Amino acid sequence: MVAATGGRLVGPDVEIDGVSFDSRSVKPGQLFVPLVADRDGHEFIDQAIERGAAAYLTSRPPVGGTAIEVPDTLPALMALATSQRRMFDGPVIGITGSVGKTSTKDLAWAALAASIPTWANERSFNNEQGLPTTLLNTPDGTKVLMLEMGMRALGEITELCAIAQPTIGVVTRVAEAHSDRVGGIDGVARAKAELIQALPADGLAILNADDARVRAMEAVCAGSVLLYGETADADVRVSMLRLDDLARASFHLDTPWGSYDVRLAISGRHMANNAAAALACVGAVGGDLVAGAQALSTVGLTAMRMDVRRTSSGAVVLDDSYNANPTSMRAALDALADLTVHRRIAVLGVMAEISDSEAEHLAIAAYATQRGIELIAYGTDLYGVAPNDDPIAALGSIAGGDAVLVKGSRVVGLERIAAALLG
Repeated sequence: MVAATGGRLVGPDVEIDGVSFDSRSVKPGQLFVPLVADRDGHEFIDQAIERGAAAYLTSRPPVGGTAIEVPDTLPALMALATSQRRMFDGPVIGITGSVGKTSTKDLAWAALAASIPTWANERSFNNEQGLPTTLLNTPDGTKVLMLEMGMRALGEITELCAIAQPTIGVVTRVAEAHSDRVGGIDGVARAKAELIQALPADGLAILNADDARVRAMEAVCAGSVLLYGETADADVRVSMLRLDDLARASFHLDTPWGSYDVRLAISGRHMANNAAAALACVGAVGGDLVAGAQALSTVGLTAMRMDVRRTSSGAVVLDDSYNANPTSMRAALDALADLTVHRRIAVLGVMAEISDSEAEHLAIAAYATQRGIELIAYGTDLYGVAPNDDPIAALGSIAGGDAVLVKGSRVVGLERIAAALLG
């Protein structure tokens, strides 16, 4: 471990079992990695040691125990993960996309794990801190790694791929997410395509056939390509899609490995495509597709993503508050419109980091009206309606027959509204 970081060992040699960069969640035997961001993680080394950390990285003078001195803790964490990856000889599936990457990762993890020991990012640990931590915490006996990759700028996925060295790459959608940072939606496409460009000649790209910008990534793939979606020429094709009263999809799936009927436990028509991508991953690594499809009939998603629950009065709350961009917002509004209820209300916060923000917000407001949805804007006037700082009061009495969508970018913190509605 010391050699991988290029650092210097201070203190006794110890055995390490996993890593953490959060002193509050350090487990006994782990390596604590103090990162310098809004706060300096070095301030919490003592706390990590008290919680059982066996050792810690540091770019400051050691404070006791076992330390590995390095010039910078984040590059050292990334170097450790790169070294760990070289020792893993199973398939490594990288997944990215402006919309649906975490949901698809959650579905693929469940579907793969039904027949093959699989490890993946918890929550959305998909950046230069979270992905290395995921790799370094891989349990013994893991046969497949599923690594979600996020980006806020060009080159970031290339950097993550240098660590993860994916053999399979999945791209879900290209949309207006972080587009203001990369010169618009075409810049987003270039950033997401970095995953496909990183695949080896014997690698496999699993691409959304229904998204023209994703499908175009076939041109930069050195390996094979598998298309999924509802398009007629998709290799993994969704058909006969129907929704129940909570907008949960059931559909038929034709694949190169056979045909299957799939029923999902999560709401939203768009989840059918995410499930198709997940099952394409199962087929690509030789997993059991029957077991994978069965697993998808019970699996849920990471918190604050298409989480449909009922209040004590019987109203439906669709909590999709984790993040938002125009594409995911339309998908969530569609899911709300597909619920079997009488009244539909959307509590919407700002969509951050998108190009042409004013036009995009007004377009979402018009789309909500088109779908017969009442709109309550929280903390922003970009939707063209007066902002409301107390959406709970604005909703009034909601009961059976009513449905409320709560959605906005992460900075808004709309999960508090969803929690309040649900008591």
